[in-house]
Amino acid sequence: MASETQKNKNEYLNQLEELSKLTGTLAHEIKNPLSTIKINLKLISEDLRSSNSGESVKIGPQIDDKRFERALRKIAVIQKETDRLEQILDGFLRYVGKTELQLADVDINELISDMVDFYSPQAYSRSITVRHSLYKEPLVCKVDPGMLKQVILNLFINAQQAMSKGGELMIRTDREKKDAVIQISDTGSGIAPDRLPRIFAAYHSSRPQGTGLGLATAKKIISAHNGTIAVVSELGKGTSFTIKLPLHSQ
Repeated sequence: MASETQKNKNEYLNQLEELSKLTGTLAHEIKNPLSTIKINLKLISEDLRSSNSGESVKIGPQIDDKRFERALRKIAVIQKETDRLEQILDGFLRYVGKTELQLADVDINELISDMVDFYSPQAYSRSITVRHSLYKEPLVCKVDPGMLKQVILNLFINAQQAMSKGGELMIRTDREKKDAVIQISDTGSGIAPDRLPRIFAAYHSSRPQGTGLGLATAKKIISAHNGTIAVVSELGKGTSFTIKLPLHSQ
């Protein structure tokens, strides 16, 4: 009975892997013509502007101003939607792709300091005050620094979007037994209690333009590092994400 259950489980996992490969291939196949559409839209827009400004030899009469502006607006809408589709596809490919880690010994304090320095100008432009407090000793973990930075930046951007009128972004590192702890908190709008259980689910997003894959991908990356990510939130007061990563044994 146990062997039959394991066999069914293996078959399911094989089917899931095959489906992941097929959908990944499909996404790539969609991206190729989408890129061609984007390039041609840009060329059409440039041709229209050139034709109506008299910079090139005209085959026919000049387009009247209203029709010209209307055509450009339509092209701009299509360009915006193709950009959004490309963003969705990129997010999907990151999510379904294998998380192949390029591991290195990294001091989490240094990585967080780098990310705070990188993000601070953007925070300033959005009236967000960044505060950070680092653990007094190095927190060395074996991680993929590029992927971990991707997770941290995603959480910064999420916090920024929750604080449309400004606020405070607080980043703290700590040590808890054999784990390094990263806590990222904001004073934003918070998350409704009924949404919290699904916050890391794929394609779950409260933002109209959100892909719903940012936090799902973040969890996938942290899990690949044998770590955990959790969230607590209160409507009108803010949200706090806590990441725990195993410290590297020297």
